[in-house]
Amino acid sequence: MAKPNTTNLLLKAYYEALYELLVAKKEVLESKIEDLLTDEIAAEAYEDFDDEKLAAYRQACLAFIDERIEMYNPFGIQYLYDRGRAKEAFELELQLNWYDSRAEFEALVETARSKAELVTQQDNLEQLAQELIAEAGAFPDKSIISAYQAGPALNKLPDYVVARVIEDTII
Repeated sequence: MAKPNTTNLLLKAYYEALYELLVAKKEVLESKIEDLLTDEIAAEAYEDFDDEKLAAYRQACLAFIDERIEMYNPFGIQYLYDRGRAKEAFELELQLNWYDSRAEFEALVETARSKAELVTQQDNLEQLAQELIAEAGAFPDKSIISAYQAGPALNKLPDYVVARVIEDTII
């Protein structure tokens, strides 16, 4: 069984690897937004979508990309809190989201825990973080995608588009 701090190190390496990957591919992410957004609006037959409203949703998606990149930033907010406060912040975020990502997070941690048993050195940690991304995707994308598909709505659309674009890009 992996030591808890090895699992935590692997999760931090996972977030850092996601951060570096998304920063490097930010232009690719942004270029995919409009096509997916337009396709989804047509597929769900959202009404009264003029050019101005489309531009506003596109801007929201672009802002959400920046937000998601910052979420993975190794020097971001998740490192400013002590362990107790970080847990409180995470729980608050779970309550505020329109999607439930608890099961996805538990699966991510469990996958990280099993991979952490293979950590032997720093280089190995980075490789395992890449494998974790390949297996688990970018948390919380799976939760966002499945919740939107179960009940599409305009207020969920920017999160959904960003989640799909990120998953399509990191594969």
